[in-house]
Amino acid sequence: MKIPYHIPSLAKPQTQYQFHVDNSDLPFPHSCLPHPIHPALRYSPLEFADLPSSPIIPSPLESTPFTFVDNLRKLAYLAVKLGEADEFAVDLEHNSFRSYLGITCLMQFSTRTEDFVVDTFRLRDHIGPYLREYFVDPTKRKVMHGASNDVLWLQRDFGIYICNLFDTMQASKELELDRNSLEFLLRYYCGVTANKEYQTSDWRLRPLPYKMVKYAREDTHYLLYIQDLMLNQLLDSRDDFGYRFTKVFIQSYEVCVQMYEKPVFSNLTSYLHLHGLAEANLDAKQLGVVAVLYRWRDQVARKEDESTGYVLPNKLLLDIARRLPMNKTELLDITGHDKEYVAKSVDMLVKLVRYFVENDSASATFEVVAELLRQKMDVSEIAQTILLNQKRVQDHQNVQLY
Repeated sequence: MKIPYHIPSLAKPQTQYQFHVDNSDLPFPHSCLPHPIHPALRYSPLEFADLPSSPIIPSPLESTPFTFVDNLRKLAYLAVKLGEADEFAVDLEHNSFRSYLGITCLMQFSTRTEDFVVDTFRLRDHIGPYLREYFVDPTKRKVMHGASNDVLWLQRDFGIYICNLFDTMQASKELELDRNSLEFLLRYYCGVTANKEYQTSDWRLRPLPYKMVKYAREDTHYLLYIQDLMLNQLLDSRDDFGYRFTKVFIQSYEVCVQMYEKPVFSNLTSYLHLHGLAEANLDAKQLGVVAVLYRWRDQVARKEDESTGYVLPNKLLLDIARRLPMNKTELLDITGHDKEYVAKSVDMLVKLVRYFVENDSASATFEVVAELLRQKMDVSEIAQTILLNQKRVQDHQNVQLY
């Protein structure tokens, strides 16, 4: 049975397990670090570029010892096994639809001899204290696939920072394979066909069905072996003095040393990054509606700990701006009646739309932006222009004060 992307009946884990959530604009504190710099920056990426040994074929999934880690005793056992290992594979399952910042739902590990799946809801406050030292240990290689997001989620949810990362996605790009997905690597190197329908499932589901657990295990079970094969390929005789080999470690290092930052909202420019805005061909009144709805949506999402897409999807936000509904019926005809936060605020939202429709002065500040969008200027450049103009105004006002 296919598990959908969103199961509306599920309780929100951040409420059920009483997670501390900070959706404010305050910078992320990185409180687990003595200094606000990534610990891997103390090392050169080439310090982690050990020569490969012969590939070690993993045991079949069915005969490999497996532990579903959902209590402290099992978490302590996992910590012991990671402490004994020279390398381990890691992956995360994540949900970004029912929380503002996103939430890690599951963590998978594989050593050369065992697989582990960790319930990160039950053990959220304990994962960092139990496992942090093994991730930051530069003598232990961490193997991940497409780790750009995972390394940030580990910092955000568990205060975990990685030293010594090998990212198989970076290796697949350097080897110029036909595709870079883990699904392809599993089939290409191991002859395993993964059931990728679970990739977009709602991983908040508990208890997890057997097939979802199996899928989660497959994401790491073969990864150390895939690393072995890739390292040997990167060092084959056609390589020019190990250039490809060292390049992958440098690229993995660059992924590794990213630092998590919380999203910051700007009344002046944030709305410009709405997906589809650049192609929408909106006039100044419509852009004003986009800006004010974008701000309302962000405020609600932060307060209720929801994604902005759950509060009001991008497409519907743009549809409201295009059609400029002047009453509740017209607005709900656009959004439908199933958007709970829209339904709660529908009268206020109509007032916001009417304000821009009926007041030319309100939309005057968006005339320049509308013209720049028509000229196909990149939205990042438009945002920089707005901020520079704002700074000039502030500087002029400061001069006048003196």
